[in-house]
This record gives sequence, C-alpha cells and structure tokens, in this order.
Amino acid sequence: MLKHRELAVSGWQKIVHFEDDEAGLNAIIAVHDATLGPGCGGCRIFPYGDFDAGLEDVKRLSRGMTFKNALGGIPFGGGKAVIFADPKKDKTDDMIRAFGRAVDHMDGLYYTAEDSGVTERDIELIQTVTQYAAGIGKDGVGGNPSPFTAHGVWRGMQAAARHRFGAASLEGLRVSILGVGAVGMELARLVHEEGGKLVVADVYAPALDEAKSRFGAEIVAPEDAVAADVDIFSPCALGGSINEKTIDRLQAKVVAGAANNQLRTPDMDEALRARGVLYAPDYVINAAGVISVGLEITGQWSNDEMTRRIDKIGDTLGEIFQRAEQDGRPTGAVADELAQEVIARGRKAA
Repeated sequence: MLKHRELAVSGWQKIVHFEDDEAGLNAIIAVHDATLGPGCGGCRIFPYGDFDAGLEDVKRLSRGMTFKNALGGIPFGGGKAVIFADPKKDKTDDMIRAFGRAVDHMDGLYYTAEDSGVTERDIELIQTVTQYAAGIGKDGVGGNPSPFTAHGVWRGMQAAARHRFGAASLEGLRVSILGVGAVGMELARLVHEEGGKLVVADVYAPALDEAKSRFGAEIVAPEDAVAADVDIFSPCALGGSINEKTIDRLQAKVVAGAANNQLRTPDMDEALRARGVLYAPDYVINAAGVISVGLEITGQWSNDEMTRRIDKIGDTLGEIFQRAEQDGRPTGAVADELAQEVIARGRKAA
C-alpha cells in the first residue's frame, strides 16, 4: 500500500516522501518551481547512505531542472525524483509500478522520465499506471533521452573549445570523461569520431573495456580522471566532482560534461574562473535529454526540431561565455541570471 507524507521545505513548491513496503519502494518526488509549467525531470535510483542524502540530492536536482527547463525553452518547471535502492540489485517491476502510482498521486504536477538506474522498460511500466511519464520512442518520435543528452554535451563541448582554445573542432584535443554509461559512452563515440583523444574512467569494468576497444581510450582510476593531463574534463557520472579537494588537481582548461550538480559548492564557480578554467554550466550543456522529453509531452517532437534545439545549446553557451568574460564573472552565475530572467517573464505573464 502506497503511503505518503509531504515535507515542508522552504523554497520548494512541493516535496513528497512515498513508501510502499510490499513493493519495496522508498522514494521522494520534488517539485522546485512550477512557474513555467509542471515540474519535469527524470527519476534516479541510487543506494543513498541515508534519507537526508537522498533528500539533499533531489533538492539540488529539482532546482537544477527549474533552470535547465527555463533555458531549454520548454514549458515546464523543475522536478525530480529519487528512489532509495541499488538499481542492479533491488529494482523490481513492483517497485517501478509503485513509483508510477506515486507519480500519479502528484496529479500532473510532476512528469517523470529516465535518469540513472531507470530504463525505457521502466518507463513503459510506469505508463501502465500513470500518464505523467515520457521518454519512450514511438513511430520515430522521442525515446530514451540519453543519446540526445550526449549530442547536446558534444555541441556544448565544441562551443567551449572554440571559446577557450579558438579550436574549429575537437580534433587533436584530449578529453577526460568520468563515467562512460549511456550518455558518457555516446559522448566518447562523438569525440572519437571527431578526432579527439580520450581518457576514460568508470567503476564498471566492462564499460572501460568497451571504450578502450572501440575508441582506443586510455583508462584511469575514477579518482584520477579530474587530474588527467587533458584539455577538457567531462564529468558524466554523479555530481560533485569539482570540489575543494579536486580543484587543485584539475589540469584541464575546460569543464564540459553531462553530470548534474558538477560543482559540489557554489563557490567552485568562481574558483574555476580564477584558475582560468572555462566551465560550461551543467544544466545548460546537458539539457537536450529533457528538451526531448518536453517536446514529446507537448507533441512538438521531430528530428528537425531536436537538431535545432541541440545546436542551440552551443549558441546559448557561447552567449554565456561572452557575457561572463565581458563582465568578469563566473559562467554559472551568468547562466543562473539568464534562467531567472526567463522565469521572471513567465511569472509576469501568468
């Protein structure tokens, strides 16, 4: 039986803790801001150490989705969900269906999709109990957002390379990718095919073997990916890879990756700028996946529209880089300002 309790969290529109003991579900759904529309963002399945760790993660992630959706130009606010479980050991169909019932309980305030630990098959199961889920390809429309995310990061990486190095492409540049899962592996393919040289790290040995055999990638330990002698560091695993312990080890002059919440603390934004490192704000560069989901929900998805939106990610980042350089400000602060302008316009129009 599904149980729920709403958590009073200042600054968030709605956060609800759901449990279903029989199905093994322990989850939190968070909607940060719904000014532009219902909260939209994926569900992450992860074995958090305790409840507070999961709550903090879903708060950060849902807030990031508010800004991501605003700059992505889709009519949705910021939402996210987490399930306390190991997706390789604990995930069951009953758990996923129970989560679908939790989504349905939000009564349209939150749309879910894939994130770490969640597959297209899981979304299909969720859709058997609620209409508020997307990310499944049908008749050439939409689908798993991971490849779109990777293509958006690739375009953003190109924009960062142009701005920082004056490079016409990624050819000859060395790129360290931390995390070669669904997004990171596709990004590695794109970088490799453009002539970039790869250094990769992951905790999953088969993924490393694949990256080495397909792309000739150099393998390093996850803790050493940030310190690799490369031009671009691309965090594509969990957040927080740029922190007070790792920033002094960073050799790359560009940080451009798919992970959410790449900066452990807000002051890392200025710290990167002070070191001459160009940071591509995570929720801008990794937005293509949720843009695909948003267009799927609104019935506006097409290959041409997705290509246009993915290409626009590079343009948006170029604008952020230029404004940050002109004003002597960190790129993350400039991105936040642009997103807040979009939300303010939406609030005024409401």
